[in-house]
Amino acid sequence: MTKKLGAILPDLSPLRSSREFRLLWVQGLVTNFGSFMAMIALPLQIKDLTGSPLAVGAMGAVELVPLVVFGLYGGALADAVDRRKVILLTEAGLGVLAAVLLVNALLPEPLLWPLYVVAAGVSALAGLQRPALDSLMARIVPHDQLTAAAALNAVRWQLGAIAGPALAGLVVAYAGHGTAYGVTILGFAVSVLLCLRLSPAPAAHDAEAPSLRGIVEGARYAWSRPVLLGTYAIDLAAMFFAFPNTVFPFLADDLDAEWALGLMYAAGSVGSVALSLTSGWTSRVRRHGLFVVFGAAGWGLAITAAGWFSNIWVVLVCLGLAGAGDMLSGLGRSTIWNQTIPEELRGRLAGIEVLSYSVGPQLGQIRAGAMAGWTGTRPAIWGGGLACLASVGVLAAVLPRLVTYDAETDEDALRRRAQKEAATATTA
Repeated sequence: MTKKLGAILPDLSPLRSSREFRLLWVQGLVTNFGSFMAMIALPLQIKDLTGSPLAVGAMGAVELVPLVVFGLYGGALADAVDRRKVILLTEAGLGVLAAVLLVNALLPEPLLWPLYVVAAGVSALAGLQRPALDSLMARIVPHDQLTAAAALNAVRWQLGAIAGPALAGLVVAYAGHGTAYGVTILGFAVSVLLCLRLSPAPAAHDAEAPSLRGIVEGARYAWSRPVLLGTYAIDLAAMFFAFPNTVFPFLADDLDAEWALGLMYAAGSVGSVALSLTSGWTSRVRRHGLFVVFGAAGWGLAITAAGWFSNIWVVLVCLGLAGAGDMLSGLGRSTIWNQTIPEELRGRLAGIEVLSYSVGPQLGQIRAGAMAGWTGTRPAIWGGGLACLASVGVLAAVLPRLVTYDAETDEDALRRRAQKEAATATTA
């Protein structure tokens, strides 16, 4: 029985084998919790100040451009400087922005414009940080433990995604926005202390300074690799066509289940956590491209069902299954990226990855809202799910290298393994 459980439960090998991964995992858990606390408190404060759904929605528009610009630049930066310094400085900067929110919240009459400025600043710093953070994983985790590391990172992120918003709502309701921002600052302070304990992660001695030419070089490499293109394209298509979160309030009204709105938002994260906590088997799989395809197809199918059925409990189950499908696809994408991309391009490609999994949901919310206004809420959901299924099928047919990807035979994966083994031998 114990042996069977061990085959299902998450593989903890990265936590045991890598001190740097342990530090980053704990740091991420702390900062994710604080970040989600602020992510809920900030739009709630805009709502309280304006009473306008448009004013709340404008936050997404303010965040989009900094994310794109600084995400691409952050990728080039991660290849050119010490990644530890990037993570440390951006984490400290996020703490400073949380302090701005706290000061504003304590004013007799809080101002609206600083909330948008901080939202844009957070997006810019996150764009700078994520490539350095994501690209560091391939350096600090053994090659054969990358899938397990991705699953553990997913557990960490989803714990914050579930607990942070839930507690943020209570804190704001009973203690005010200032308390929520204070908790966020405390989280970033702890995170900075943990980041200080990380070992330096310097760039290669011949690394070039961040430049537009370097960013273009990374984009060309991605364009020349059908497997990488497939991971980006399938995720973008899945999120664009089948990310219905923005219409959940209207779906709750249609189903006469306003009480279930919070459960709708949480269901996907619950499904993701369920898959992550039973992900031990994924460490023994080599065909990670199938994860990407089947996970995205499962997401689309579950979203289709969520829009079709009228029983609220069935809808919640479907949303949970959608979250599990998205997590499976995410594990495949993360593993392929870390297994195949050469170290000298890892940061720049991580910048492209940030865009691939961040821009899609934002565009998807616009699509869902516009289509709901035209066809109605439920057709917008199940229609988007069907479009997702169709697009995944077309992309899998057009990019067969993704479907046939095998970690033991792919040339890029073998080259990256050899590169990492040589670096480990040199260090030893």
